[in-house]
Amino acid sequence: MKGIGVIEAPSNLYPNYARNSTTTFITNSYSYYNKSSSASASASSCSCSYMNLSFPTTTPPPPPTTTRRRSSSTTIGITFLRTNNNNNTLCSSSSSSSSLALTSFQDSSSSSSSFIVVNFYRFVFIDNPHHLVSTHLSFLQDEGLDIHGRIYLNEQGINAQYSAPSADALTYLHWIKQDCRFSDVFIQISPAKNEHSFPRLKLRYKPSLVQLEGGISHLPLLDPSMRAIPLAPSEWRNRLQATNNFENQKAIVLDVRNGYEWDIGHFHGAQRPDVDCFRSTSFGLSDSELTSSDPLASVDKGKTDILMYCTGGIRCDIYSSILRQRGFQNLFTLKGGVSHYLQKEGPVEWIGNLFVFDSRLSLPPSSYNPQAMTNGDKSQLGSEDSTFARCYICQSRLSELRHRNCANLDCNRLFLCCSKCVMEVRGCCCLDCTCAPRLRPILPRHQRYEKWHTYRDADMQNKSVV
Repeated sequence: MKGIGVIEAPSNLYPNYARNSTTTFITNSYSYYNKSSSASASASSCSCSYMNLSFPTTTPPPPPTTTRRRSSSTTIGITFLRTNNNNNTLCSSSSSSSSLALTSFQDSSSSSSSFIVVNFYRFVFIDNPHHLVSTHLSFLQDEGLDIHGRIYLNEQGINAQYSAPSADALTYLHWIKQDCRFSDVFIQISPAKNEHSFPRLKLRYKPSLVQLEGGISHLPLLDPSMRAIPLAPSEWRNRLQATNNFENQKAIVLDVRNGYEWDIGHFHGAQRPDVDCFRSTSFGLSDSELTSSDPLASVDKGKTDILMYCTGGIRCDIYSSILRQRGFQNLFTLKGGVSHYLQKEGPVEWIGNLFVFDSRLSLPPSSYNPQAMTNGDKSQLGSEDSTFARCYICQSRLSELRHRNCANLDCNRLFLCCSKCVMEVRGCCCLDCTCAPRLRPILPRHQRYEKWHTYRDADMQNKSVV
């Protein structure tokens, strides 16, 4: 696999794998974990489904020794073999001719080589996440799967976003869901361009599944009662419309994202977050009731309904556990986040596009629901006080809702910009950045800069300019 290094590790570090003298792993900047004795578990059977897919599962997850049979279609059969440390019995789990179909993308993803983006997360206790990381990496290597993205595991669960040809993406999903800890994980799939949406694979142990000041390892994320109550998209729509129509005056719509995400799309009635990084979010944490930027500063914690939303749901689950500890009682979240809502309900009560953290950057509602009509409500577009769809530099209205990075390598701000300002400030976000010592070239409209190290040692100033 291009861009991936391969190393050989002694098999005695991983005694439960049915391998010969060495164990092969993909290496991508992660640390190996030497566990002299690993806990064994007897195989148990459970049932799980993915859309119209059904297959038996085992726990813990299958090791990397596999026999795989693939056809040109998306029908996949996999047999997993594992040795048990205690009794050396051979465990097998097979799924032959399992039909993997994408009900939402039957037309656009009919080819097994077409690219899709997969998102999911799950809070569940994992007793040896380092070992599980190695197992996942070995499976991808052995199967030769073309996976790019961010897949993080730790003691609190998994958080994954990756792109791949649809056949490879579904093979990996099939394998993951054979672990009973992830058998009922909520999967979200969206179309990609005919290429990867991520530059490379990052599959590793990470202390925090989501970055937040102070970390999240101390939060009671494994207790569902400490998280917000998930609402189905239809129920969210009803509650949102009641709130915006003043039928429920004791409700607040809370956007738990970054300010620049709100700038290209949000629900009606949601206040713009006063942060440009989720890790700095502080809604409801101030002891002062005079904080104008905090919509939760002076609310009745026992009587106010807090309707929280984010892109896919994980940030709401994390932050709602913090608010629950602070005494907020009526916490609700949009199940599956905005992406799931747009797929089920279309752009009703939503205006603009959805920001996504990959090379696509911005997706219109029609990407999730091709039958959905573009939101014709222009009321928010006419607001002079709103930063929605405005050029960061001149404040003019924009028709193209797509961010770009500042050309100043040491700034790298994500911002919206009109074509005129892009040329006038040389791709930068302000005049100060145009004088920075490390400037990248101005990129055409839809291009993105390469990784920062590409420009690190280059002399990016025009030597002819005095």
